[in-house]
Amino acid sequence: MAYIDFMSPLHKATQRDYLARVNDSEYPKAKAARLAKEWGLHYWDGDRRINYGGYRYMEGRWSKVAKLMAEHYGLKAGDKVLDVGCGKGFLMYDFTQVVPGLIVRGLDVSTYAIENAKPEIKSQIDHGTASKLPYADNSFDLVISINALHNLHNYDLDPALREMQRVARKKYLCVESYRTEEEKVNLLYWQVTCEQFNTPEEWEWWFRHAGYTGDHSFIYFE
Repeated sequence: MAYIDFMSPLHKATQRDYLARVNDSEYPKAKAARLAKEWGLHYWDGDRRINYGGYRYMEGRWSKVAKLMAEHYGLKAGDKVLDVGCGKGFLMYDFTQVVPGLIVRGLDVSTYAIENAKPEIKSQIDHGTASKLPYADNSFDLVISINALHNLHNYDLDPALREMQRVARKKYLCVESYRTEEEKVNLLYWQVTCEQFNTPEEWEWWFRHAGYTGDHSFIYFE
């Protein structure tokens, strides 16, 4: 298991006003969280004060991540990659552009995201949960999960980690974390769907507990 940071450049490119989000009068934090956890229009394409404020494909945004992963894991035509919590499938699509002939599959809990997924790969996304993957043992060369598993309660996180371990030879996940009280407060202020508030050491305990041996990285709200 190694720490490999593919995600920080994208995460740090977003400017965040933590106090504005938590103090908004029209969408106070609890209301925004309730709407976001419907995993529908509000979460993906609703008001920015709730979550993404319009989650659209941007040329080149995810291709940088796809290229880094493809190079690191030696992906080639014919290899199979699973994205757990794939959303609208933008990273899946860019994988196919970076590695022509790559076979991609995605899974997401949001029917809205699947219905509004990138048309080219929409048929390759399954509806389901990370804690019960509908795939055979070792059926993928690589399974990834980016900014999804921190949204799970403990009773779902444990089987989700075990499921990632089960379905692929190589694994990578990225989750939110914090190292200082300041980062913890910023995470609390910004998040709307997070159920895991763990330090890096606590995340690593989870990995050991569930037998997850893949790679990982954390994003921080500095």
